[in-house]
Amino acid sequence: MLTKRQNLLETIRGGKPDRYVNQYEALAMVVMNPYMAHNPAAEYGKGPVKNAWGVTNVWPEGTPGGFPVHDEEHIVCKDITHWRDYVHAPSLDYSDADWEPFVKEAEKIDRNEYFVTQFVAPGIFEQCHHLQEIQNCLMNFYEEPEATQELIDYLTDWELQYAEKICKYIKPDAIFHHDDWGSQTSTFISPAMFEEFILPAYKKIYGYYKSHGVELIIHHSDSYAATLVPYMIEMGVDIWQGTMSSNNIPELIQKYGGQITIMGGIDSASIDRPDWTKELVEQEVRKVCKENGTKYYIPCLTQGLGISTFPGVYEAASEVIDEISKEVF
Repeated sequence: MLTKRQNLLETIRGGKPDRYVNQYEALAMVVMNPYMAHNPAAEYGKGPVKNAWGVTNVWPEGTPGGFPVHDEEHIVCKDITHWRDYVHAPSLDYSDADWEPFVKEAEKIDRNEYFVTQFVAPGIFEQCHHLQEIQNCLMNFYEEPEATQELIDYLTDWELQYAEKICKYIKPDAIFHHDDWGSQTSTFISPAMFEEFILPAYKKIYGYYKSHGVELIIHHSDSYAATLVPYMIEMGVDIWQGTMSSNNIPELIQKYGGQITIMGGIDSASIDRPDWTKELVEQEVRKVCKENGTKYYIPCLTQGLGISTFPGVYEAASEVIDEISKEVF
């Protein structure tokens, strides 16, 4: 029997996996580090919290994650042409002692069985609209492209400094990088605009990780982003996690299998709900596994990280995936 790590590699390489990669089973996620520990985050069902970038977030009950509060009072960058007056990147000046507990956490992980995986969020596009508000941000791509590019460069430079610290201390095998690029039916910006503004940033960021010992780049975008897959491949993404069924996954696998692996297909919006049942979960999981095959595909809820909004949904999906593996392999 292959280790979880070996089985994932066989799957993404089009080799001979002996079972489905069951969601996040091969990824030993390291979520925290000194920056994350000092960056206040919204808690489920509790009040708003201001993070290290000055963005106020809230996580209401019954929702899959926190999101920024964007009334006039709470928008951080109120004028993109003067973004330097509003946007101040948090310090990454942490000592060896600050990193020590997180280094020890990573050292405990069996790297023969798992990929030590550093979680990074938010991404460049998300940080842009978290700071500005989504409509303002999208308008500024068109109306203020120079200032928008300056802000993106600033965020990219900061993230490269962050990547340097992560690689020095955690020495991850994989990066799980969060940046939602679309809605359920379309991307937020056109492919041409994505190529101009976002692709260069990620070529630098993911290129840095790959040149400093990171084996896998897993990018999360639980959205429609099929038109961006060529750019994902160009920037170095190995696995696109969060791929919704609206992307026509069988077509993506046929067209791009061998260049990128799809991790998703089990739309969280369809099954992760208050009235979920094991029968509903089984129906959806069996459907996507049948449609998408066994190579270049990892069945997984589209939500980022190995959790579900409503207790039991994630675990129920995992049970069905294991059952199907026994039938198919």
